[in-house]
Amino acid sequence: MTRAAMTQLRQHGREIIGRVEFAGERVILENNGRPVAAIVPIEDLELLERLEDVELARLADAADGEPGPDVPLAQVRSESEALP
Repeated sequence: MTRAAMTQLRQHGREIIGRVEFAGERVILENNGRPVAAIVPIEDLELLERLEDVELARLADAADGEPGPDVPLAQVRSESEALP
């Protein structure tokens, strides 16, 4: 995985995005040497979101063995983010 400082992103943004888009590279962005964000191919993001949806559904099923009222996915996500 490639690492790039925020200053590199400002100076070489198009090149970095091109490597992500066309070479499938993943880039960790750093601010003062500390990782703060990542740029990933859209396919990676879509896979992550699908995995997250599956895991949230599994957690919802496990939380209560009995069927209950429908809960919007956005609400489940916000509640799961609040968990320790």
